[in-house]
Amino acid sequence: MKLESSKEITDYYKHLSLFWTDIMHLMSSKPQALASVGPMRAFAKNSKKVSTELIEINEVLMGFNQHYTEYYKQLADTWSDAQKKVNLKAPEIPQDVEQIEAFKRIWIDIFDNDFTELFDSGKFGENYGKLVSKELELTKHWNNITNVILQSVNLPSKEEMDEIYKEIHSLKKRVGKLELALKKKEVKQNAK
Repeated sequence: MKLESSKEITDYYKHLSLFWTDIMHLMSSKPQALASVGPMRAFAKNSKKVSTELIEINEVLMGFNQHYTEYYKQLADTWSDAQKKVNLKAPEIPQDVEQIEAFKRIWIDIFDNDFTELFDSGKFGENYGKLVSKELELTKHWNNITNVILQSVNLPSKEEMDEIYKEIHSLKKRVGKLELALKKKEVKQNAK
């Protein structure tokens, strides 16, 4: 079997990993579930979900690392080019305060222009967008794993906790309004 591209190799190993995860899950889920009690029984039942998420995380992590490397390569290349320009414009070592100030202005102007040009470029924006996208995908997978683990130990998920916090906040506001209305009513009654 000859694989031609890194994408095909990645897909091959992903499918191979999923195949073995399915086999292991089928072979171990029944005895594991029978021997397990409480949270471990629930976790054994959901172990395939965690394995699948981890496989997908590895794939996303490869893309993230690729874009992360490109991001820092772009920054380093821009820094190097800007420093070369500064060295060409100000080859002498400054001897007095005025020369030092002139050197600082040259350095600031060149670096400001070069980095502004980099940040405005389509190539940088595209790579940075992909980097952030991969980071969000990683976060999604970690949240999925966390939710599986929380469900396994019979704890609420983050989304359920957020709903509870919203409800508590709403109840606090309502109680505050009722207390205020009650105080106003008491003040009216005491004024009579």
